[in-house]
Amino acid sequence: MPDNSSYSEDDTRKAWEKFVSSETDADGMPAKVRDEILDSWRRSRELGVDAGSQASRKVIDESQLFLRRERNTALRQAASAAFKRLEPHLKEARTILILADSQGVIIDAIGDEHVLDEGQEIHLELGGDWSERTIGTNGIGTALKTGKPSYVHASEHFAEGVQAWTCAGAPIFDPLTQNVIGVVDLSGPPQIFRQHNVALVLAAAREIEIALAEQKQVERTQLLEAFLMSDYSRAHDSVVLVDQSGRVLFRRGLDDDPLRRTKELSFGHKLLPKLEGLSDQDIPKLLPLNVEAEGIERLKLEGVFRGAALFLKDKGKMRQTGATCTIKPRVNVAEGEIEIIGSSPKMVDAIGLAERAALANVPVLIHGETGVGKELFARLIHSRMPDNKAPYVPVNCAAISGDLIGAELFGYSEGAFTGAVRGGRTGKFEQANNGVLCLDEIGDMPIELQPYLLRALEQRAIYRMGDNKRRPVDVRLVTMTNRDLRQEIEKGNFRRDLFYRIGVMTIEVPPLRERGNDIVALLDHFSQKYAEETRRMPMTFANRAMELMLQYQWPGNVRELRNVAQRFYLIKSDSFVTERDLPPEIQDDFDDGAEDSLEHILGGHSGDLESIEASAIRRAISAENGNLTKVAQVLGISRPTLYRKIKRYHIRKV
Repeated sequence: MPDNSSYSEDDTRKAWEKFVSSETDADGMPAKVRDEILDSWRRSRELGVDAGSQASRKVIDESQLFLRRERNTALRQAASAAFKRLEPHLKEARTILILADSQGVIIDAIGDEHVLDEGQEIHLELGGDWSERTIGTNGIGTALKTGKPSYVHASEHFAEGVQAWTCAGAPIFDPLTQNVIGVVDLSGPPQIFRQHNVALVLAAAREIEIALAEQKQVERTQLLEAFLMSDYSRAHDSVVLVDQSGRVLFRRGLDDDPLRRTKELSFGHKLLPKLEGLSDQDIPKLLPLNVEAEGIERLKLEGVFRGAALFLKDKGKMRQTGATCTIKPRVNVAEGEIEIIGSSPKMVDAIGLAERAALANVPVLIHGETGVGKELFARLIHSRMPDNKAPYVPVNCAAISGDLIGAELFGYSEGAFTGAVRGGRTGKFEQANNGVLCLDEIGDMPIELQPYLLRALEQRAIYRMGDNKRRPVDVRLVTMTNRDLRQEIEKGNFRRDLFYRIGVMTIEVPPLRERGNDIVALLDHFSQKYAEETRRMPMTFANRAMELMLQYQWPGNVRELRNVAQRFYLIKSDSFVTERDLPPEIQDDFDDGAEDSLEHILGGHSGDLESIEASAIRRAISAENGNLTKVAQVLGISRPTLYRKIKRYHIRKV
């Protein structure tokens, strides 16, 4: 952080002019500018903030501002004591103290009246929007974005019209969730520039957080007393109390039931949306799939609805979720019904999230290993949309070259590039308008194209390549990946802002090895399918064969299981599957017989690439007596790659 001796207004002004006059950092980083300021300048430029802006925007509608302040009543009440204590010291100090909400909109301001009047010229007043997205680098917006205290002085501001000010902001964290819910900011003319301004607002923020925590504790105690005084408190063993915002404040009788010992029912978790406006019939429909309420009691404090008691069904009465989820054929598409098979808890949770995602118009990220069936969840979301004629447009980002994927997604105009067809072509975004755009292998999207995808999602519009016409689009984005995108972000391969934009709701599809007896149900499903196709009796399985398949790790997941089931109908003349009929990688006995040889496996008889690779590694380990250096040499891969694959396929090293 600079101080009065190290900060040079002239140097900073020149650095700012150089930065805003160039489109990239190719000419070198601005000298003598703090890293956090430079990072914010970059974000501001990427967001399209006008560096020549003379003022921020303001919420003009008084009713909207009133509702915004009402929604933040708890925050304003928590801040009132700190603001009242500091107010006498601000009036003669050419300084104002500001409280902004989680979106950077000012909801309270006190201090020197002359400075408050001057602040109106740039909308540094009630209703002023000071998010980075609106006005670029500033104490409020930058503290919100980074979650850290922020000091922005004079020409460090991105917008020119704000550079006659200095400001220090500190984020305010929710004591339960630790999410940033607001900012306290100290602003004024450059003459108030002091290092300890940050310490002051940081102390004020912590004082507000303590007050919020005390509010929650008082509210929890009052709601608990209201519940205990009711007749229902003694009639039910399994109870969850939620406050008006839908957060869990108290739970009883759930710890002995592993099905309900979940994060959804943990203290402080937001179990429901805000209760205001919800009927007793709405609330059960919004609960997680593994939580069922057989009764609801609204709790009032001083006659005002402030929370609810949810009486959960006894574990012996818990609903058993069906083993299948049906997806009907798309309109005008020649296809049959699709079934998602699975009743394991993780699979039930994933299906429930997908069902709810279809009702919420938010981007969905589906994550899971290769072969788990991620595309079925995308189809499930599409099938539950109200309009049964909504288009479904899949795109495999890994199957299109980096040079062509932009044209594939956004389309192009005539003459946009060599080889462009006459009249141009619509892209996948336009084809998916009012429907679902499914981007598979999103982790393989080139980093240079990701800002365009982000802009399309934020603006809900696209521009064809070679065309400056804005084309509005309304698409439900579903992305899929088997990569850890957080790791890709750290490697610089994926944009952090895009990750948070596409992952508003994330669905984790579990690997087959974590789904228990779903293996039996899936095997039966595929066996019935191939029996009908081949007009044969369904296969039956010896106990040992079924035992081995349940123990197997299934590195290729459901896709591998499907291939194994099909293999039985291709190689067997009878309908009884024994241990010796299983692929060698499932037998895992490392015999030297012809059918179990490495050459046989590498010849493709297993039917699945992942299982072929896993089996080859197992056999090489056995042949080299566990010497991994020699194994890597035999397989022609590096030792780190070998270790990674051993971990991925859960292979024993000896």
